[in-house]
Amino acid sequence: MLKKYLPYIALVAAAGLLFFIKRNQRGRVQPPTEQTERITVPPVMPGKPEQKQYEGFDRNTSHLIFSKHAKCRMDCRHIDEAEVREILKNGVVNEKKIQRDKRGMTYPVEGTTRDGQRVRIVFAPKDDVLVVVTVIDLGTEWSCDCN
Repeated sequence: MLKKYLPYIALVAAAGLLFFIKRNQRGRVQPPTEQTERITVPPVMPGKPEQKQYEGFDRNTSHLIFSKHAKCRMDCRHIDEAEVREILKNGVVNEKKIQRDKRGMTYPVEGTTRDGQRVRIVFAPKDDVLVVVTVIDLGTEWSCDCN
């Protein structure tokens, strides 16, 4: 009698396992809670916006850490480390896209690379280094197998 129900038991167990994996995947977006901190950005003062200082965001850092995702995106979009450093130095922070979550702040910096690509590069300060989170080409949709 157990042999008769064994395929059904295995199917239910597989469905339960799939549900558990999908629900607990890394990188899952949590719905906003009442504890979510609202970020207010001060008004832009006259002058160059790229010269504006942000607390915790040091453009003059010599040490960048590239996340696995950022390296994959850079490869897909034909952007090298020198171009990332150039955008960090000369790009403009998109204040509308600054985000804060439980891991900290992320600062999207936009600019044009030496070969004419309009890009947005997201940086996250971590201790005394900057982590390059992702690289986005604003003008071209590249096919890419990055997760």
